[in-house]
Amino acid sequence: MTSKQSIVPRKGPEFGLEAEDLPRYWFAGDAFKSRFFDAMSLLFPEGERFFIACVRDFREQITDPVLQRQVKDFIYQEGQHSMVHTQFNERIKAQGVAVDHILKEEHHFLFNVFRKRMSRRYTLAQTAAAEHLTALMAHGFFAKAILKDADPRIRAMYAWHAVEEIEHKAVAFDVYQQVAKGGYLTRVLAMLQVSITFPLHTFLIMRHMFKVDGLKQRGRVWRRGLWWLYGPGGVFSGLLGHYLAYFKPGFHPWQAGQLDRYQTWRETYETTGDAIAAGDVVARTA
Repeated sequence: MTSKQSIVPRKGPEFGLEAEDLPRYWFAGDAFKSRFFDAMSLLFPEGERFFIACVRDFREQITDPVLQRQVKDFIYQEGQHSMVHTQFNERIKAQGVAVDHILKEEHHFLFNVFRKRMSRRYTLAQTAAAEHLTALMAHGFFAKAILKDADPRIRAMYAWHAVEEIEHKAVAFDVYQQVAKGGYLTRVLAMLQVSITFPLHTFLIMRHMFKVDGLKQRGRVWRRGLWWLYGPGGVFSGLLGHYLAYFKPGFHPWQAGQLDRYQTWRETYETTGDAIAAGDVVARTA
């Protein structure tokens, strides 16, 4: 199945992430919501490097010129994501969060455990699974305007990232199926594993952040936050069907996911060149 959207190799926009007036709890003043996205940001740079490495394992075997170009653009986009989130993570590091230690542990986990002990086909399946999870979150966040109450600068960063996750959401999957000749069982096992490890690592980082913050009544914060994520009407409500579609034998990433908000962002950004304005428009129109 061919891509429904072109992959645009954009240079990471300027978001003003170095501004001193960015609040610690930049998402509606809420500790859980802010730290949930902060924790994911810490995971992104090493994760993006892992994804690039896993796709590159099969790059020389690609004969389809369209897929070759998509892989090239995928690598560029993931590299830009890593750079921008590294800049954002410096802000988190200045707050006392053990960013260097977290990144070191994640690097060891991804590159010294998975890439040394698992087959290249399996780590590519992990990449395809992670790309599906990030894409369905991107679709869902756009549809619900999850970040409408967030600081416009950080909202813009996540909107830009979401757009590019949607654009390249099928690349690793296509390399896995067409080039690595990966099978259904490996694909499903990798998704089950990623579905556990990704949120687990996010929550462990959040627990550390809450301790650094000296947050009071942490049990109450966790209860309310997890309800916001998983409760009826929560962040992930309505996304279960999109998630479970991955387990269908004939699944392809372009079979699911709304594109209206994506088009709104892209048209606004390409007209204005202003990522913050594009993020604002998406938040207002959802």
